[in-house]
This record gives sequence, C-alpha cells and structure tokens, in this order.
Amino acid sequence: MRQILADRVFDVINYALLTFCLLIIGYPLIYVVSASFSSAQAVVAGKVWLWPVDVTLDAYEAIFKSPRISSGYMNSIFYTQLGTAINIVMTVLAAFPLSRRDWYGRGFFTVLLVFTMLFSGGLIPSYLLIKQLNMINTRWAMVIPNAFGVWYVILMRTYFQSNIPDEMYEAAQLDGCRDGQFLTRIVLPLSTPILAVMVLFYAVGHWNSYFNALIYLSDSKLMPLQIVLRDILVQNQFDPVMMQGIDVREWGRLQNLRDLLKYALIVVASVPVLIIYPFVQKYFVKGIMIGAIKG
Repeated sequence: MRQILADRVFDVINYALLTFCLLIIGYPLIYVVSASFSSAQAVVAGKVWLWPVDVTLDAYEAIFKSPRISSGYMNSIFYTQLGTAINIVMTVLAAFPLSRRDWYGRGFFTVLLVFTMLFSGGLIPSYLLIKQLNMINTRWAMVIPNAFGVWYVILMRTYFQSNIPDEMYEAAQLDGCRDGQFLTRIVLPLSTPILAVMVLFYAVGHWNSYFNALIYLSDSKLMPLQIVLRDILVQNQFDPVMMQGIDVREWGRLQNLRDLLKYALIVVASVPVLIIYPFVQKYFVKGIMIGAIKG
C-alpha cells in the first residue's frame, strides 16, 4: 500500500522521537561501560565520550581484590537463586487454586490477598515478627519475608484462567488425574511464558533488594552486593584492600579513584541481570500481555 504524505510525516517524526529516546537511554550506559575500562587520567580529563580511552582493567582488579565485594556478590547470587525458587513455588501454589472457578472460598481468599496490597502491619511489627522467628541476622531474613508477591499471584492466576480451559481439567479428571498431577504435568508445561516472566521479575527484585538487609542484617559476611554498592556509591566508603597493588600516588594526585571504581561497580552489579534477560525475552511480552489483558 502506498503511504500518503501524512503517514510519511508521522513515520519520520516517530522514528526521530524513538532515536532521540534511544540516545538518551543508551548513551549513559555506554559511557559508564567505557569509563570503567578507561584510565583514571582519561576520565578526569574528560576524554571519554563514547569509546574507552587508554584501556585498562585496573578498576576491576581493585574491585575484586576486596573480599567484601566478592562476599557480597556471592551472597546476592545465593539470595537471588533461593529466593526466586521459593517465590515461584509459592506463587504457583497460590495461583492455581485461585484460578479454579469451582473452588469454594476462592473470592474470599482473593479479597484477603488484595487487602494485603493496600494495608500492612508496618515496619516495627514486621521487625518484631522476624525477631520472634529467630531470623534476625540470618540468610532466611532475605528470602522468607519476600516469599510471596500478591500482584504476581494475581497475574499468574489470570494466565491460568485464560489459557487452561476447564474442559482440559474435566478431561484429566475423567482419566484419573489428581490435582497435583494436573498442575505438574499439564498446567506448568503450558505456562512457560508466564513462568519465565515471573522468574525475571522475582530475580531482578532479589538482586536489587537492599532494604531487608539494611533492617535485618548486621553481619558483614551476610550482606548482599547492593549494600556494598550503597556504601561505596552513596556514602563513599571504600575498602582499603581495594587499594593494594595500585599506584596510589598517581590516583591520589588525580583524586578520582572513587569515581573510576564507581563506574566499574555499576557494570559488575548489572552483568547478571543483563545475562538473564536475553533468555526470557521471547516470553516476556507474551506472558505479560496474556496475563494482564484477559480475566
């Protein structure tokens, strides 16, 4: 079909706006990566614009010499893996019965779940509860309080209702299939898109989480990477071990070691999420659209 003049003008304006948005979003990311691989002299002198200048790995060597950063990195990986696994199990177990229209009390429990999205006990009662459960300063304090996401339960419940017909459940019952077997053998294999989306959302949430660690943890060996980044990026607290083996006199003269390390830390903290996203990207739009529009 031939486009009229108005359509062509619209396309030109649309592409121009999208290109502008891409530059606004993409350039800071490229700059941070380039600065992290550049020398301190080039960063201070403002020579880094798009590509690294005087490529060096000094900042990354300084980072991984710090046992605190290495420990925080491993802790974040552990919390993300364990927390996401618990989240998926709890979300599926809650969403499946709520999706069955013949389940008695379905509406009542849905109202209770939605109520918790609007009202909560507050920080002090939550802290007292975690303390009474003896989870203060333990790894469980990072995964148990966030083991359940009501919004994600509603999203998965809607997906089950929209994509798992009642006729399939009735046919499975006629063949002697129990509810647990129906869930594991039929529902879950057909729910790959929404499960991939849940894994992405939960994993990113755990990876970026720092508030629970700030409240419930005091042992530095249990701290996630985000707390370490907070101390360095916000409070400008550096581990002296990171300075070992580096030309401190040169960086002291430039007075910019902190900025150089900040760029490298941002890159290091973002890599795991960037690695995970491409594997679930093809399910992302499908899972969100199917789960959000219908129901």
